[in-house]
Amino acid sequence: MTKRTNPTINSLSTLLILVVVVIIVAVNVIPNVAKKRRFKRESYSTPLISKRVKRVFSIVGFACVGLFAVYCISSFLKIKNKPELRVFNAGEYIDTSLIEKFEKEYNCKVIYETFDSNESMYTKLKSGASYDIVIPSDYMIERLISEEYLKEIDWSRITNKKNIIPELLDNEFDPGSKYAVPYYWGTVGIVYDKNVVDKKDLEDGWEILNNEKYKGNLYMYDSERDSLMIALKALGYSMNTDNTDELDKAYEWLIDEHDKMEPVYAGDDVIDNMISGNKAMAVVYSGDGAYIVSENGDMDFFVPNQGSNVWTDAMLLTKDCINEDLAYKYMDFFLREDVATTNTEYIGYDSAVKSVYEYFRDEEYEGNNACAPDISNPKNEAFHDQNEKTRMYCDEIWTKVKSR
Repeated sequence: MTKRTNPTINSLSTLLILVVVVIIVAVNVIPNVAKKRRFKRESYSTPLISKRVKRVFSIVGFACVGLFAVYCISSFLKIKNKPELRVFNAGEYIDTSLIEKFEKEYNCKVIYETFDSNESMYTKLKSGASYDIVIPSDYMIERLISEEYLKEIDWSRITNKKNIIPELLDNEFDPGSKYAVPYYWGTVGIVYDKNVVDKKDLEDGWEILNNEKYKGNLYMYDSERDSLMIALKALGYSMNTDNTDELDKAYEWLIDEHDKMEPVYAGDDVIDNMISGNKAMAVVYSGDGAYIVSENGDMDFFVPNQGSNVWTDAMLLTKDCINEDLAYKYMDFFLREDVATTNTEYIGYDSAVKSVYEYFRDEEYEGNNACAPDISNPKNEAFHDQNEKTRMYCDEIWTKVKSR
C-alpha cells in the first residue's frame, strides 16, 4: 500500500508555490513596466524618480508580499492544527448550531456525518470507516458490544452523568452501563387525524391498521424491524421472537394489511405529509409525532395497548477513537441542561437529561401525547440484537412484503 501525502502538507505546498509565483512575477514584471514608463517619461522630458526612492518602493513591496505570505501560512496552520472529532449520527438528529457552539468552546473541528438507519451505520463501520463517536439504537449497541467495536466508558470523565434519567442506565442492552451514554429515547405509535379517525377504533390498538374504513389513508414506516414489531405485537408475540412459526404469522399479517389497506411505506417525508393532513394515520416515532401534533392541531398520537418498542439511542466511544479527550467533552456537552434544552426544541424527542425531559413534558408540550408518552405498559419491549439466522429470515420476509 502506497503511503499517501498528508493533505495538510499538500495544501501548504500549494500556498507556498503561489507566494513564490507572486514574488517571481513582481521581480520580472515590475521592472519592465517601470522601464516602459521611464522611456515614456524621458520622451516627454519628465524627471526620473531617484534610484533611492525606487529601492524603497521595491523593499516595501517585497515586505508586503512577505508579510502577506506569513499571514496566510500562519492562518492556514492555525486552522489545520485544530483537534478534530469524527461523529456519526442519525440524520435530522441534532441542532447543528450546537456543533458550532461546541467547536467554538473547545477550539476544535467536528467532522459530522449522518446515516439513515442503524443497519447502514453498521455496514459502514464494517467496511472500515473510522469515527470517534457513533450514536445508534439499543439493539445495534448490543451488536457492537458483542463484536468488540467499542471502548468502555470512563464515567469519571463525564461530569454531567448526574443529569441522566436513572432508568436509562444499566439496561438490558448494556448491563452496568459500560459502553452507552444515553442521548434520546422514545417509542413507536400512531399519529392520527382526530377529524377522520373514530376514537373508538383506537381501542383496537395495532389492529386499527387493518380497519378497511381507512383503506388507502395510511402511512406505514419503512422499517423492517418496526413493521415486524407491529405485526408481532398485534398477534400477541414478543417483538424479539426467533420462532419461525411466529415470524411466518407476522409475515401473513403484513401481507394481509398490504393487500387490504394499500398503505404507503414512508420515511422522514411522513412528517411533512401528516402536518399537511395528507392521510388519516401514520406509524411514527414519538419524537416525530410530537412535532406533527405541535404543528397541526387536528392530529393526536397514541401508543397501542398491545405494547410497542421503547427505544434508547446512545453515544458510544469506538475502539478506533483517536481524540478520546475531545470525545468525552462532546458527550458531556450534550448532557448539559442548556445544550439538551436547545437540542430537544429542535429534535422533538425525549431527552436523556431528566430536568429537560420534565420541562418539556410539563411545560413546553403539555397536552401533547407524543411528548413523554406513557411507557408503563408491561407489554412494551426494547429491541435485542437478532442472531444471524433470525436476521436473514426477517430480511427475506421484509423483501417479500416490499415486493408485493
